[in-house]
Amino acid sequence: MNITEDILTEVIKKRAADSHKGTYGRALLLGGNRQYGGAIIMSAESCLQSGAGLVTVVTDEKNHSALHTRLPEAMVLNFREISLQKELLAKTDVILIGPGLGLEYESLALLSEILSKQKENQWLIIDGSAITLFANHTLALNYPEHTVFTPHQMEWQRLSGLPIAQQDDANNLIKQQALQATIVLKSHRTKIYDGKEIYHNTAGNPAMATGGMGDTLAGMIAGFLAQFEKNTETIAAAVYLHSKIADDLAVDNYVVLPTNISRELPKYMKKYATERN
Repeated sequence: MNITEDILTEVIKKRAADSHKGTYGRALLLGGNRQYGGAIIMSAESCLQSGAGLVTVVTDEKNHSALHTRLPEAMVLNFREISLQKELLAKTDVILIGPGLGLEYESLALLSEILSKQKENQWLIIDGSAITLFANHTLALNYPEHTVFTPHQMEWQRLSGLPIAQQDDANNLIKQQALQATIVLKSHRTKIYDGKEIYHNTAGNPAMATGGMGDTLAGMIAGFLAQFEKNTETIAAAVYLHSKIADDLAVDNYVVLPTNISRELPKYMKKYATERN
């Protein structure tokens, strides 16, 4: 199935007059060690700009000032505030873990805790470092049907055991069925495998080949799942819009920065919003 512009009007809905921030979902984002704080900040920015109602970021304390400066709308905790994390985790709708998280023991412990505490009604997005940790330590999912992995091809190699040269649809489907989670396999033409359908992204361009692009996509997926129907079509809409904005920006730009995609998001969301049935 090709993902085209039509999916945006199917998924993105006009906001109801009597809605409030709680209507559009709570997202909890975990990542950003002392070295890679920018990754989780970019995820948080795209999550907020795509319309998530309440966004909380758990990150290294070193990143708090930068996060507050760039995104005063986001709440922030440090990795050591365990009791507050548990409170927020219990009432969040969508969890994103991994952007800039790192591979230290503390990161593994955090991922293990999130996996064990995920509730059946919560969606979990596993990105970046968390994918590598999951693969290296043979961790398990409690609710694979509500879990999304967002690997690039090398991360998919670690997670699936498939060398990049063998990552065709047939092999990818076999590995997806073993995991039972949704796989957003990022490449020049991203594909989504959910066990029922293969979704082919028809947008995207080489100007997107820059650091932070995947972090921004992960944040968008979290933002979309927080407020719209929780299914593969919603994930596919986030994937397509991410590339669609980049295609439009690439007309006049040699490189498209991920933060510029986030900056455009509210305008595009408004353009494609349709009335709720």
